[in-house]
Amino acid sequence: MLAFALRRLVQAAVVMLVVGLIAFALFRFVGDPVVFMLGQDATPEDRARMSADLGLDRPFHVQYGAFLSRAVQGDFGLSLKQLRPVSTLFAERLPATLELAIAAALFALAAGIPMGVYSALKPRSWLSQVFLAVSLAGVSLPTFLIGILLILVFAVQLGWLPSFGRGETVMLGAWSTGLLTVSGLKALVLPAITLGLFQMTLIMRLTRAEMQEVLRADFIRFARARGLPDRSVHFRHALRNALLPVITVAGLQLGAIIAFAIITETVFQWPGMGLLFIQSVMFADVPVMAAYLCLIALVFVTINLVVDLLYHAIDPRLRADARAAH
Repeated sequence: MLAFALRRLVQAAVVMLVVGLIAFALFRFVGDPVVFMLGQDATPEDRARMSADLGLDRPFHVQYGAFLSRAVQGDFGLSLKQLRPVSTLFAERLPATLELAIAAALFALAAGIPMGVYSALKPRSWLSQVFLAVSLAGVSLPTFLIGILLILVFAVQLGWLPSFGRGETVMLGAWSTGLLTVSGLKALVLPAITLGLFQMTLIMRLTRAEMQEVLRADFIRFARARGLPDRSVHFRHALRNALLPVITVAGLQLGAIIAFAIITETVFQWPGMGLLFIQSVMFADVPVMAAYLCLIALVFVTINLVVDLLYHAIDPRLRADARAAH
């Protein structure tokens, strides 16, 4: 187990180095931040002085090495747009993104699993057909269109929920949250549904497929032959086995929710890290963009590492294969 964990840690470190290198290299061609900061009328001397102050006149490998050494310590340098530490900007925006991602994930799980179970147990009912139609719409429609439609119905026409912003927030130490205010909770509803709808359809379809497969298994036939009631067969035996891959996919999708919150945060002007990234792209703020992609890569790598370790710890077949390989 220890050797397996060490191999996965080394692989994760290599992935992070490659992602950091690619991100930093690609964003060198996004644009010249000195032009954005000084304007088109700046003299060559002013541009050269600003480039030297920002360290942009140094060779690429020197800039990347400095970025990497600081990133290991949690220091991503200064934002070229706001001239503030990138880590400070992330700390200010991270609570909003995490609250939105967690709310979207909870919505996806709370709605997707029951819908998948029901559509598997009663595939011919009209409600199952409605669930399948909703899942098809959730997969087919782009996120920004779903957000705009929700704003049109619930914010513009009905006036029930706000169309943008995070609402009123309160501070819990260094953490800002809108979960303790009425306006904050209202502001969270539409973005969370928009962001979680695709994940909900994915979880619903996966739960439905897994339940249908498990219900055809031999141990389910044996349980029915023993005379166990349908409720026990469906929820105690079938659902418990069907949820194993669902939970795994749901865990991996949490990283996807955080990564793909960019569109949702832009539509609803949600003050999170995704909106910060979009604003940084428009300004060619290389330190913020590179740090954001490295952070997202770290989230994915960490989740995959945890899933791999849990699988290796839970599934005895993987441990047996590892021993056989040695």
